[in-house]
Amino acid sequence: MKTAIALTATLILAAQSGVVAAQGADNYPSKPIRLIVPQAPGGSNDIMARFIGGQLGERLNRQVVVDNRPGAEGMIGSELVARAAPDGYTMLMASTAFTMNPAVVKKLPYDPIKDFDFAATLGRGPVLIAVGPSLQVNSIKELVALGKSKPNYITIASAGGFMHFVSAMFRSHAGFDATIALYKGGGPAMTDVMGGHVHMAVPTAISAVPFIRTGKMKALATGGAKRLASMPDVPTVAEAGLPGYEASIWWAWAATGGTPAVVINKLNTEVAAILRLPETSKRIASEGGEVEIRTPAEIREMIKTDLVKWAKVAADAKMPKI
Repeated sequence: MKTAIALTATLILAAQSGVVAAQGADNYPSKPIRLIVPQAPGGSNDIMARFIGGQLGERLNRQVVVDNRPGAEGMIGSELVARAAPDGYTMLMASTAFTMNPAVVKKLPYDPIKDFDFAATLGRGPVLIAVGPSLQVNSIKELVALGKSKPNYITIASAGGFMHFVSAMFRSHAGFDATIALYKGGGPAMTDVMGGHVHMAVPTAISAVPFIRTGKMKALATGGAKRLASMPDVPTVAEAGLPGYEASIWWAWAATGGTPAVVINKLNTEVAAILRLPETSKRIASEGGEVEIRTPAEIREMIKTDLVKWAKVAADAKMPKI
């Protein structure tokens, strides 16, 4: 009898907990949302997080607090979200690098599919082949010629992860060896390019365009399939003489695995509404990107496809697993 009573009580408590959880999800958000950016301030992930996060906070009347947690190629911040409570109050600013790490890390501290639910995509943008004042070249052709004439002379700033992969792809297509200088984020990497401490970088357009417009860096080419509307005079890498090179970054928000579907769907709906605003798409386009709207199911499939894609890139480039 005692066992039966205990079991009944347990079932009642479980049912009540489910009702409370559902009510909490329906009232989401009832407090500030913490958005983990697993890179340093100044890069494209940070820029997009603050831009869209600020607008989302206004729509929901709740603050979206950006929390930069750089290190370990983004894995520190990603693990924080993977281990957080699945309630939608701790979110991850994910990007293409999220699908690159599994290709070069033997044992991730999380499963990139099972430990996350994917709420919304924000946009996509190409990379730029950009040089600083310490490298006197004006075209991809001149850059390649210099790199081939002086192996390992050119120093490329990289924040690891995404920048490491796209830089490796570029060196492979260009056919020259270079020295890699590692940084904790795209912002610090570009700072040293502009300061003349390193020669070049392969940053995202959205993070580099402001510096290129002021003349602090020079864009030799874009890694997109077409020229940027905001920089029509900059050729694509293919147009500049290296066909086959195409690299872009996407940005998305991920939640802890097991987050209620009503929360995921609300975030997806609200972010999509922001992206459909003419001023949003105009702002992102002016900085070298474009909005991209996907359903949670479509985002999950995109993640799976990219995991396969970058694993092949890593294998082709003979990147070691650490």
